[in-house]
Amino acid sequence: MERSPGTRHGRGHTRPLLGAGMAVVAAGALTVTGLVGTAQAADVNVAKNAGFESGLANWTCSGGSGTTVSSPVHGGAAALKATPAGQDNAQCTQTVAVKPNSTYALSGWVQGGYAYIGVTGTGTTDVSTWSPDSSSWTKLSTGFTTGPSTTSVTVYLHGWYGQAAYLADDISVTGPDGGGGTDPAPTIPAAPAGLTVGTTTSSSIALSWNAVSGATGYSVYKGGTKVTTSTGTSATVTGLAADTAYQFAVTATNAAGESVKSSTISGRTATSGGGNPGTSVPKHAVTGYWQNFNNGATVQKLSDVPANYDIVAVSFADATTTPGAVTFNLDTAGLNGYTVDQFKADIKAKQAAGKNVIISVGGEKGSVSVNSDASATNFADSVYALIQEYGFNGVDIDLENGLNSTYMTKALRSLSQKAGSGLVITMAPQTIDMQSTSGEYFKTALGVKDILTVVNMQYYNSGSMLGCDGKVYSQGSVDFLTALACIQLEGGLDPSQVGLGVPASTSGAGSGYVSPSIVNAALDCLASGTNCGTFKPAKTYPGIRGAMTWSTNWDAKSGNAWSNAVAPHVHGLP
Repeated sequence: MERSPGTRHGRGHTRPLLGAGMAVVAAGALTVTGLVGTAQAADVNVAKNAGFESGLANWTCSGGSGTTVSSPVHGGAAALKATPAGQDNAQCTQTVAVKPNSTYALSGWVQGGYAYIGVTGTGTTDVSTWSPDSSSWTKLSTGFTTGPSTTSVTVYLHGWYGQAAYLADDISVTGPDGGGGTDPAPTIPAAPAGLTVGTTTSSSIALSWNAVSGATGYSVYKGGTKVTTSTGTSATVTGLAADTAYQFAVTATNAAGESVKSSTISGRTATSGGGNPGTSVPKHAVTGYWQNFNNGATVQKLSDVPANYDIVAVSFADATTTPGAVTFNLDTAGLNGYTVDQFKADIKAKQAAGKNVIISVGGEKGSVSVNSDASATNFADSVYALIQEYGFNGVDIDLENGLNSTYMTKALRSLSQKAGSGLVITMAPQTIDMQSTSGEYFKTALGVKDILTVVNMQYYNSGSMLGCDGKVYSQGSVDFLTALACIQLEGGLDPSQVGLGVPASTSGAGSGYVSPSIVNAALDCLASGTNCGTFKPAKTYPGIRGAMTWSTNWDAKSGNAWSNAVAPHVHGLP
């Protein structure tokens, strides 16, 4: 953009005639007030911030009358808007360096109310020109010659008393360089960073990104094809298919050209019914962890997981170098050539069968840390990106190396707002984490109670622990399961949010394996007060959610003995 200012015109300046003669007067102004100059090849625009891309830098507007706006603009991303008020005609000025005995062409684009452009201090004849009300951009042009000792002039813009606000853009004072130089030519901007998926519907995906210095616009690409542009840092891509993943990138643009594309991000539209792509979790449910690695258990595709499992937790998401952020890398080599496309198709097939497939974060070796506002945002954004990319129904929190309740609560609430009410949130704390409501895991569970699906505590790899009656219980018994579950049930969680997590076989954990009959007895004790050990809860919890196992792979290694015995019992609870 170019721009050109002028000197103040006092109240004694003759007010323009109104009516049919206006166009004649305006046309005459171009010849009476000055001779339009002709710029030479070596001439430059000596006005600074001529396009108002840097706000009001280099400009001074009377009485705070001026501001910059992003629309309408003649060029670039900004324009001046100045509003006359009372005795103030909204004059904006800039002093520019010029050469003596030189000719300059002065011009600018205006719109809106009465608008003037002119110059004072020329050392010869000061000039100006003006335009009446205009609903579109109109170019004003004039010219001047500097005197033998003139080294600077004042360029001005102003409106007229009692008239509407005027807009000005692309001001130009073109002539020999007076020593002040000109605005540097724009350079191609850098690629935008921070591209993020926002609200999604079944046919649209909202995107946002960080502003880029020097950019005057942005282009959004879907799968390599430009689909929309924006002058701001957000856009919504429409006309998309429901429940479909798309790849997006964005570029920054200005007069110098277009940047390289940003990092690509995946966004997934909602199902045609809106919300999360999954089904509801049954009243009594069985959860199984599916291993994305080969550790000697049976290698499975998701399609191999028995229908006994209502929630399948894909283990695990991977930490990234960005604090709090996670990603997922399918171990195709370790899973006998299982491809990403097959994996995604199997997720959809599970969901079509009424099952939920979620992504688990953490595990024994998990190193994800959510301990600040920034990392909480990174966690929520990255998990949501995985949900959109793969179609996961939710997330499992299995952080065994520490958890900050304040920021994990923020992260999960942010994720819930993005994904909607269908989001499945499960947790798998260790026994020590749920001994008291003051523990970080317990505080997190209570902090997200209104959006929490189930806590499947790991009743294994544990030492002896206190039950809700204050007595000490050792792992491997009905009492260990029921007395410790009682702490959660009486500590604020709803029975539907409590499940019993156990190994599928002796190979699934270092210690704490119990037979399926013990699991079923513990569920009976909690749900109906039958089949209890020495500990019997003071009341029953018929809404107890169910059971969880590590893992579907170890279960398969044992012929699915665990799920074949436990799942029918869970599904038959009252």
